[in-house]
Amino acid sequence: MKTILVVEDEKNLRLLYQQDLSDAGYRVLLAENGEKAIQTVSQEAIDLAILDIKMAGIDGIDTLRKIMEIDKNIKVILNSAYSTFKSDFSTWSADAYLVKSSNLDELKSKIKELLETV
Repeated sequence: MKTILVVEDEKNLRLLYQQDLSDAGYRVLLAENGEKAIQTVSQEAIDLAILDIKMAGIDGIDTLRKIMEIDKNIKVILNSAYSTFKSDFSTWSADAYLVKSSNLDELKSKIKELLETV
């Protein structure tokens, strides 16, 4: 079973992602901020991380950088409500960039695509 880390500061979204991705057959771990995400990546085998960008403390871009320092093989999807970050070169090391939507089909499709290459 593949393990996905969802890093999202909005509790309702974290729970929505957890439910949908668990139903799709993934083991889902949750982190409410970048610090918790980095701690989780240090302690668990993660196949893919979904990162929000705008979070208090360590934002998603810095979290991405630190995750890559720990394990460069983790696939990362930046999942933001803001499409403007897509042109920021510091987001280019992510495997995908998606704009948040209440419909998780695009996200689940991208997860499946990325995990098939693992």
